[in-house]
Amino acid sequence: MIQIEELQVEIDAEAGLVRAIDGLTLAIARGETFALVGESGCGKSMTALALMRLLPEAGRVAAGELHLEADEAAQAGTAGAARIDVLALPESGMRAVRGGRIGMIFQEPSTSLNPVMRVGAQIVEAIEAHTPLRGAAAREKALSWLQRVGIPEPERRFDDYPFRMSGGQKQRVMIAIALAAEPDFLVADEPTTALDVTIQAQILDLLKDLQRERRMGLLLITHDLAVVAGMAHRVALMYAGQIIEVAPAAQFFSAPRHPYAQALLRALPGSAQRGRPLEAIAGTVPPLTQRFEGCRFAPRCAVVMPHCAGTRPALDEVAPAHSVRCLRCTPGEAGVAGGAVNAAFNVAARAHAGVAEVAAPAADPGVSGAQPGLASPEVLLDVQDLRVRYPVRGGLLQRVVGHFDAVGGVSFQVPAGRTLALVGESGCGKTTTGKAIVQLLRRVARVEGRALLNGRNLLELQGAELQAARAQVQIIFQDPFASLNPRLRVAEILDEGLAALHPGMEASARRARIERLTEQVGLRRDALGRYPHEFSGGQRQRIAIARALAVQPRLIVCDEPTSALDVSVQAQILNLLRELQRELGVSYLFITHNIGVVEYIADTVAVMQAGRIEEQGPCAEILAQPAKAYTRRLMDAVPRLLVH
Repeated sequence: MIQIEELQVEIDAEAGLVRAIDGLTLAIARGETFALVGESGCGKSMTALALMRLLPEAGRVAAGELHLEADEAAQAGTAGAARIDVLALPESGMRAVRGGRIGMIFQEPSTSLNPVMRVGAQIVEAIEAHTPLRGAAAREKALSWLQRVGIPEPERRFDDYPFRMSGGQKQRVMIAIALAAEPDFLVADEPTTALDVTIQAQILDLLKDLQRERRMGLLLITHDLAVVAGMAHRVALMYAGQIIEVAPAAQFFSAPRHPYAQALLRALPGSAQRGRPLEAIAGTVPPLTQRFEGCRFAPRCAVVMPHCAGTRPALDEVAPAHSVRCLRCTPGEAGVAGGAVNAAFNVAARAHAGVAEVAAPAADPGVSGAQPGLASPEVLLDVQDLRVRYPVRGGLLQRVVGHFDAVGGVSFQVPAGRTLALVGESGCGKTTTGKAIVQLLRRVARVEGRALLNGRNLLELQGAELQAARAQVQIIFQDPFASLNPRLRVAEILDEGLAALHPGMEASARRARIERLTEQVGLRRDALGRYPHEFSGGQRQRIAIARALAVQPRLIVCDEPTSALDVSVQAQILNLLRELQRELGVSYLFITHNIGVVEYIADTVAVMQAGRIEEQGPCAEILAQPAKAYTRRLMDAVPRLLVH
């Protein structure tokens, strides 16, 4: 249905000409799910934008072809019929294709939804633009899609604005808009990133049903390898603008051939890695402004050979339908057998990442992963009967007619140097709880209860006392794009908090800390001179994490800090958070729907539902033997990836 041949995309940037996509070739059949995976900044989203002809103003397709199966052939269900040259279409013709024939779920719903339009009107707009339905019929169709994507009370939420919804709910609205016109082909760029596991399972089942009903093709761009394993027919791994491995999904996960693919699978967090560093891949994706002479992964490869730096590997078929861009997998090279490559990688990668083969020792009492029976540390944060009530407005003058209890009396403790994970479905009050603790809801909601930090109630602090407390408590927001000032360069963003909360620190010392943090979160130093819009979603999340870490707080509220990160960078960030916890004794209130991350980093877990905590206790106990039916349902919905 989709045929891409030797696609090259270039972007004019201050640093030079960026070759975002370099010679990409792929074909996707009707009814097929083709997954595109790889590190943030490798070209996945740019591939999707090129397919939709939505490249940034400074971007262009420099070479290649992009064809779409003609509508007549799609309706007839035939292959090899007339094809549309997407790159040759005028913009008027492209508008009929975009949204109608090809739908797209964008990576960041908060920037893709119109902030001054009600969400129902945005779905109706897509339906009326691409289907014959109008008026009441279009509204009825929009309501049915809100219900299908799991929005509670769709009739009431139909007239809500995006800012009144949680990140996961906005993502579901974005999915409803993309699917409402029932396209023949769907580009899904991180479609489940902001969703909890139960809604994620519901959305993935919905996509599977649509594929069966309409034989819809699906390009799935994601960093969640467990989702890929459960959804995709074929998988392509991208690195630095190129596809470096493509294979049937079962073969990719059971016998990956490229060292990068093997490293990604070994970087996945879980209970088995608890108490030891994850096998993160050293370094970062190289800048795409340079000309490459050899293998692009060579500087980071654990099994690099001398001639890798000067010889460009081709994408060679090493097994039926399985192609790899690696000199070790080229016929005639050492390590051509899959077992030899894996064995060489297993030994070298552990040495490369500094991971010992021996079992990890028991963790210290103040470190995430501490063993039962050790002395309990002091309580750093003590939340008692926290309640958050939002005003409900109605009538012509929008007067307050009632209140909505977003958080209905939660209590928990976060000991010093420990991690409490707050899990639950989207909209259950997790983010609201975190924002209330750090005093970000004072002007928009009524917050009651107590949040004691070292015995002082954060909810009562004002003025200078509150500013002093901000040096002790920081937050990593769920949506990095909305939380980063678009007018400031990264260096200014990171320096802003340091200058405000540590006024006695000299500029040179602040700059040194900023440069060190930039490298720790997996960004190159040249990132400091760029603006947020010049980065991918995952890279922006790393900037937000660096900003929270810069002032060296005692408590960090982490609101989905790894949701936008690929596996390799997630491993780097989790290792960094774990190391900081061991060295500095920092505590984390970790809000997430990634159960693998919870298993790896959390000491205790609190499960929220509808603004209340259903159950809480030690991580291993809650996840292995949940007492509540709601928790059991959450655990049953978690996608699992068994890596051999």
